[in-house]
Amino acid sequence: MNASSGEYWLGIDCGGTYLKAGLYDHTGQESGVCRQSLPVLSDHPGWAERDMPALWASCVRCIAALLRQQNVSGNQVKGIGISAQGKGLFLLDKAGNPLGRGILSSDRRAGDVISAWQRDGLHQQIYPLTRQALWAGHPVSLLRWIKLHQPERYQQIGTVMMAHDYLRYCLTGVRGCEETNISESNLYHMANGGYDARLAEMLGIADISAALPPVVGSAEICGTVTPDVAALTGLTAGTPVAGGLFDVVSTALCAGLHDEFTLNAVMGTWAVTSGISAEMGAQENHPYVYGRYAGGEGYLIHEASPTSSANLEWLNQQTGGMAFDEINRAVSALPKAATDVLFLPFLYGSNQGVEMTAGFYGLQSLHHRGHLLQAVYEGVVFSHITHLNRMLERFPQAKTLRVTGGPARSEVWMQMLADVSGMPVELPQIEETGCLGAALAAMVGTGVYPTFAQAQRHLHFAVRRLEPDVGAQMAYQKKSQRYQFLIDALGGYHARCAAADSQEKTHHD
Repeated sequence: MNASSGEYWLGIDCGGTYLKAGLYDHTGQESGVCRQSLPVLSDHPGWAERDMPALWASCVRCIAALLRQQNVSGNQVKGIGISAQGKGLFLLDKAGNPLGRGILSSDRRAGDVISAWQRDGLHQQIYPLTRQALWAGHPVSLLRWIKLHQPERYQQIGTVMMAHDYLRYCLTGVRGCEETNISESNLYHMANGGYDARLAEMLGIADISAALPPVVGSAEICGTVTPDVAALTGLTAGTPVAGGLFDVVSTALCAGLHDEFTLNAVMGTWAVTSGISAEMGAQENHPYVYGRYAGGEGYLIHEASPTSSANLEWLNQQTGGMAFDEINRAVSALPKAATDVLFLPFLYGSNQGVEMTAGFYGLQSLHHRGHLLQAVYEGVVFSHITHLNRMLERFPQAKTLRVTGGPARSEVWMQMLADVSGMPVELPQIEETGCLGAALAAMVGTGVYPTFAQAQRHLHFAVRRLEPDVGAQMAYQKKSQRYQFLIDALGGYHARCAAADSQEKTHHD
């Protein structure tokens, strides 16, 4: 078969569970996608790590397989972009080699660091500068933890990066931190638009500033494919590689966000609700998380927690495994909000306090696997609603929720989200928003479009719309209230446990 003669842009998406690579023409039409499973390594409770050389090897295999499957030659690929899960920490040593494993954003080892910072009132000092929460999976929290618990490793740090920065470095040999991602690191001054050495000093990691590479724009060309990488992948040496995107920015672009009337909910490893604004708010009722939007065109404002569909994946693994269609049939066969079974979707983190963990409540012998699956669907939606309600305070004009991510393929789950939220749910028919968003960064970087806004306007994809069921909304409101009652009760349980532990420690001391 002869190779196709078109021009393509390669988008790489490094997520929590998969690495994907997709080829797109200049209109955003997908030619093909290749996927590689990415294991999460957890040697200790709360740890979530990734082998960095193995990640790069997966990326190489994925690119090579995609080009081979699509019969595309390297010289047809005109640019490359990378989208990835945000936060976390991927370190190089002073020689430019991986320094231990990469740490993912869902890692919770730095919980004690966060607790200490909160006791010291550091959040109130940091937030006006960074517009970020203090979170265990942030680069700064993990750096502080490494400094306290792995001082020898800390002394060897040569470069601080996040996932797509590491992959871009592997492709090009050039170091940089991409702006949409590094702007949410607590090392970046949001109003000034760059690193601020005062932040690292306040966080007890002042000596890390020398290891921070230059900030690069989403569409800025940050190196080209090296000859060695070309030989491994089938790409052509010299192919430009753009800075890339934080994956929630990729998703917002592909969801068509361009004003304050629509919000984007992402359902993946993380539950994210996002909106875009041209400016930062001055007086707000909630400490919203801000980040730079693609190309520096305003701000992405969002609420997020790792409380989404990864909970379903875990349950499915533990109970023998079912196809997604089979799970949906099992849930749809049950009346809406019909049982008292509740699930707290906090296997990988919580939006209700760092001490909160996952669990079922209300189980009786009459319940079966379908009831457990339904409770997981509901718990994930209730967690999303926590974020959505806060975002609606910031975006009171928003009337529609555009949803992306794996669960968007489930009409049962999406109808549940519409019913609970009372908002119309729109489903852009784009399978791989991370890959497409990354490819758009490459298109802007190579001059196909002058801005991301213009690139976005050239995307033409069908959008499905689900209207809320008013009758079901009342039943879900009652169950959602019970969900919050359970969380409140467990807050008391954890407070009593902490008090008991403190008394025991005092007694032993």
